[in-house]
Amino acid sequence: MNVGTLDRIIRIVLGVVLIALAYTGVVGNWGYIGIIPLVTGLIKWCPLYTLLGVQTCPLHSTVKHD
Repeated sequence: MNVGTLDRIIRIVLGVVLIALAYTGVVGNWGYIGIIPLVTGLIKWCPLYTLLGVQTCPLHSTVKHD
């Protein structure tokens, strides 16, 4: 897990809003890109964060591995 609570909430809300706007035809099919923040928020892991070395989850940023 590398996605913290506030980050998760923002991702889930943004994802749902984009998908809803695409579904209703307000923004067009590109709005279905909202599936990415939605899924990464639900599974609490972002592959881009892993590549960049970013952690927004405070529990896992303080854990040291030997």
